[in-house]
Amino acid sequence: MAATNDDQHIKILHTKQSLTSSTQAIHGDDYLNTTNDVAPPLHLSTTFRYADDPEELITATDSELPTNDAHIYSRITAPTSTRLESLLTSLIRAPCLTYSSGLAALHALYVFLNPRQVSIGIGYHGTHGVLSLHTKISGTKILPLDCAASDLNEGDVVHLETPINPTGEAYDIQAYADKAHSRRAILVVDATFGPPGLQDPFEWGADVVMHSGTKYLGGHSDMLCGVLASKKEGWIRGLMEERAFLGSVMGSMEGWLGVRSLRTLALRVRRQSDNAFNLVQWLDRCLRAAEREEEVALVKGTVERVQHASLQHSEMHWLKRQMPNGFGPVFVFWAKNETMAKQLPSRLSLFHHATSLGGVESLIEWRAMSDKTVDRRVVRISVGVEAWEDLKADLLQGFQSLVN
Repeated sequence: MAATNDDQHIKILHTKQSLTSSTQAIHGDDYLNTTNDVAPPLHLSTTFRYADDPEELITATDSELPTNDAHIYSRITAPTSTRLESLLTSLIRAPCLTYSSGLAALHALYVFLNPRQVSIGIGYHGTHGVLSLHTKISGTKILPLDCAASDLNEGDVVHLETPINPTGEAYDIQAYADKAHSRRAILVVDATFGPPGLQDPFEWGADVVMHSGTKYLGGHSDMLCGVLASKKEGWIRGLMEERAFLGSVMGSMEGWLGVRSLRTLALRVRRQSDNAFNLVQWLDRCLRAAEREEEVALVKGTVERVQHASLQHSEMHWLKRQMPNGFGPVFVFWAKNETMAKQLPSRLSLFHHATSLGGVESLIEWRAMSDKTVDRRVVRISVGVEAWEDLKADLLQGFQSLVN
């Protein structure tokens, strides 16, 4: 009988666990090499030949799930997406499954779990959109994130987004894990804003970790991807079986782009995190400064306040344990007024005015463009890998053009 998908993922974890994440990103899929290509080949086929020997044929009633080298049909598995899942399993440290987008992954998860109640707070509006569809179909009840533990029952879900969209502020994963597990509920952590290398939600009690792989895992603003990971026995296998009927698999081209992207994940994310930290600290220092130098005056004349995990000073006792290598590369600031928030993006040279985040290029978004739930003074910044000093200078000249 063929090995199950969970068995394959566990084998990967055991064989690669002694390697650092940077090395795993390069070699975590070496066991899948079947050619002498150094760069992984792109497989576009949607269907795959059965064995030539009739004695080796395994019927649908005898088979469980395809192994890594026994693909049947790409709506089930395919070589390129399997390679991506192998790398993700090494980096996220749990069996992983990919989907056509982050919201597709989220939808698949709630179809699989089918909870009666979901406890969730503010965050990405797309998540609430998916839950509203699920509620329409299943009658799932939505509870606030800060509901009492006694409101939760076995099988309910606590959905925690950390760091959260759009502010980049963080929540204590272990505290929510303790709360959920005290009632036999499930903790789902959306870790999109805290990719591998910055935090490991499983270390703090997450049952399921999801990512919009479109963001940092992809990192180049050129692919859509969703990822689910879980160490719960049989869950990835069950999700994989249901994915075949939901039809929300990644395309092979996107899978190939994902493999390419993960090779440099550690380099990109650390640089982006450091850049964001430097920009946030600079803005915060200017807002707190008493002196009247021009730089301080420009920031104070444009920016009302800044939000980011690095400014959660009273919570560093758990935050530095949860994110020991740096905070997320996204933050927001509140402009003095709506007009400034609307006009600033057009005054900048190094920031693209666009939604999304996580790419190597820095993005700025007047958040009202894509999220009708936020204050119209909010400006979200996704920091790229440019020199932070250049980004600072660009912001300053933008501030100056608004003040003048």
